[in-house]
Amino acid sequence: MKTYMLDLNSIEKVKGFVSAIEKFDGYFDMATGRYVVDAKSIMGIFSMDLSKKVEFRILETDAQISEVEAAIAPYIA
Repeated sequence: MKTYMLDLNSIEKVKGFVSAIEKFDGYFDMATGRYVVDAKSIMGIFSMDLSKKVEFRILETDAQISEVEAAIAPYIA
């Protein structure tokens, strides 16, 4: 598992992030405290407190980690 802290403090950032991550097969989570949602779920992400940084977790993917990192680079805090 690999984790990153993301800054998704606007609607445009959330839409861009979900668009970037949904291109990859695998399991990705987002967490704040004890609250965890599927990182590909735009509704799940909008239900989180986005005024703070959120933790993004790569649980399992068929893609290279470097490809996922490149896709989420604009959102890494």
